[in-house]
Amino acid sequence: MRLMHANDADEGGRFLGDPLVELTDVDFSYRGGAGESSHPVLRGFSMTIARGECVALLGPNGSGKTTIMRIINALEFPDSGTYRLGDTEVARELVERRDSPFAKSLHQHVGFVFQNSDTQLFCPSVEEEIAFGPVQMGLPDAEIARRVDDMVALFGLGALRDRAPYRLSGGEKKRVAIACCLSMNPDLLVLDEPTDGLDERNTDIVVDVLRSFVAAGKTVLFSTHHHDIVERLDPRIITVRPIDAARD
Repeated sequence: MRLMHANDADEGGRFLGDPLVELTDVDFSYRGGAGESSHPVLRGFSMTIARGECVALLGPNGSGKTTIMRIINALEFPDSGTYRLGDTEVARELVERRDSPFAKSLHQHVGFVFQNSDTQLFCPSVEEEIAFGPVQMGLPDAEIARRVDDMVALFGLGALRDRAPYRLSGGEKKRVAIACCLSMNPDLLVLDEPTDGLDERNTDIVVDVLRSFVAAGKTVLFSTHHHDIVERLDPRIITVRPIDAARD
């Protein structure tokens, strides 16, 4: 699968790629039900990610890491502030417009791996799961087959190719979920706790794939509580603090 190549870093190690993701002064609250107050999660949050970077979001539970990722994938929208993907400001009306070409393009260029892989696996077999995205992109059959073969080889899924996802272990499901995203050749891969609950073998596979993805010039954003993974991937770290802590 053809991958673009990243720009080089300067002598200080700073990445010289163009901004890919820009969040500026973002506020976000989850709305309560009838008679319930809203729950603020982000206040004045700003972050920029350059093309070709590997970035880790670190912080305690409840600090807003998953919310940030959902905003980047247009599953949530800021109450105030802006989110830009490349040159485009991502707004609710742009994404939710009927048959929005931008929404389709966004989900081709930004892949999201949920913490719970069961939420994104629904096809009868592993092969069909991996093929689903490229089929929705309207790619030729030969290209779809090539991408499936590439992902099966990359993630060591040959023996699982015809198996139903619900019959897989947690680590196997995670590998399939990441393979599904990568089969679309996204510019940005967003992963919520990508190695949570994985054994050593599955962790090694995921780490090796992410290293290769970044080395090919792609961009990775992930959250984790596993500091050994942070050491192995050597990302730029962005620490997210709960709103109450940010006030102190």
